[in-house]
Amino acid sequence: MASTALWTPDAASLKILTDTGVQLNLLEPIGAEVCGIDLAASPPGNQVIEVLETIMAERGFVVFKQQQDLQPEEFLAASCWWGGKEIHSTHGVHPATPGQNRDIFRLSNDPKIGIPGVGPQWHNDGSFIPETFSHSGYHIIRPAERGGGTSFAHQGAAFATLPEETKQYWRRLASVNSSSGVVHPLVHQHPLTGRECVWLHLGMTGAVLEQVSETDGFRLLNAQELTALCRAYNQLLNAGFSQDFAVTYEYQQGDCLFIDNLAVAHRAAPEAHLPADQQGLRIMHRSTVKGRDVLKPRLGLPVDVDIYGPHPGGDGIWQSGGVGFRWESDIPMQN
Repeated sequence: MASTALWTPDAASLKILTDTGVQLNLLEPIGAEVCGIDLAASPPGNQVIEVLETIMAERGFVVFKQQQDLQPEEFLAASCWWGGKEIHSTHGVHPATPGQNRDIFRLSNDPKIGIPGVGPQWHNDGSFIPETFSHSGYHIIRPAERGGGTSFAHQGAAFATLPEETKQYWRRLASVNSSSGVVHPLVHQHPLTGRECVWLHLGMTGAVLEQVSETDGFRLLNAQELTALCRAYNQLLNAGFSQDFAVTYEYQQGDCLFIDNLAVAHRAAPEAHLPADQQGLRIMHRSTVKGRDVLKPRLGLPVDVDIYGPHPGGDGIWQSGGVGFRWESDIPMQN
């Protein structure tokens, strides 16, 4: 089995941080904690931002502690330090969102306070748009009193553990978003690290195409094949908890966490969706950052197809709208 060990910053990168008063604490098995930066202040220099962005790409996420006084506009400004440098919002606005700011996605386990039940299965944000989001931000306004964090799995480290035969098969696959028809590769090369990473949204996939050969084109996976693929993907990322490439991060008051959305999949811990009277009130603000480039299918497929149009033929799954193909009958699927 290939090593899942993640990158450790080199001496030059660490010097850039320490010279500006920034301390980096690597979290295990993935992620890093950043101390010495006030997100409400002016951005640090470009070199510091580039180092932190590389750390996100290599280790999945960074967390800034004790940002309790961070205002929504300041949170959004800090989100724009990364990736495409602009907010790209596609969500609805909950009535309790401060100032009805359309760029804040307010989540909660109390529907009067925020949108409940979001993201129970492994996914990456923005799978319904061609360029996806480069990064997402999470500002914890109020952590649940009895736990209820977010699980993260490093998708490059996950791919490295696969048998070679499975790697070759997954490289031939591309998923179709059930809501928009956007097509993304199941395996892509991360733009910063060059690592091959898996990519599949377990809550919004309406079809998966396999390249049969360079001359014979593509075919749709049937129900049995797509079920097997989704289960295998879920099992792969779950295995990260025992193979040191996944973690459930339990938030503390004021945590502000940014993820590289091309490097880590995430899902809400089941406890996060328990009612507030059982778990304590939970409130999170999420931001999403414009992607740098289109996450193109690498098999000669178009960037999008008409998932609401005619079935391409055969016995494959071609499902539009809602949460897409239900690969287990008894799991929550809301995204």
